[in-house]
Amino acid sequence: MIVIDDKTISDDVVEEQFVCDLTACKGACCTAGDFGAPLDKSELQILDDIYDKVKPYLTAEGIATIEKEGKYVYVKENKEWCTTLMNKTEGCAWLVRDKHGVVGCGIEKAYNDKVIDWKKPISCHLYPIRITKYKNYDAVNYERWHVCKAACKNGKALKVPVYKFLKDALIRKYGADFYEALELTVQHTEK
Repeated sequence: MIVIDDKTISDDVVEEQFVCDLTACKGACCTAGDFGAPLDKSELQILDDIYDKVKPYLTAEGIATIEKEGKYVYVKENKEWCTTLMNKTEGCAWLVRDKHGVVGCGIEKAYNDKVIDWKKPISCHLYPIRITKYKNYDAVNYERWHVCKAACKNGKALKVPVYKFLKDALIRKYGADFYEALELTVQHTEK
């Protein structure tokens, strides 16, 4: 375990290897699961603000779901806000599909097209890292999920640790100083 300021990083974040392989999984992390992507409270207003700009990127089913159920929902079981799911089980209402059936994020597509200046929910950007907030610290953990088997295999082949794969997301969440401290700590422990 690594502790940096008020963050506790599990060894798996450093030791496990991971690189998404969308050709293999087809973006299953956006379609599998019982709940949508966890949202920080600060992200709720952002979703409200960007919806009209992102709407042209979304599927008809996604738009219908959002307009009926809302841009996000409160999940009592998890005690957190999440993106809305289509028909509760068909994936995130904010998703898009390309011509090959690969699922991606409509928000991220609008961001890449420079229509908006927010990439996507931080929990999506950080995946497979999941953060649990406690009173005095954040627990930064690697989440294993069967839909990511190809990403684990790809990460091992390329020898890319989870924290390196998620460098941009970790910097977005905690800042460049945090990431630099993490890298230096890993280098020190490897020696």
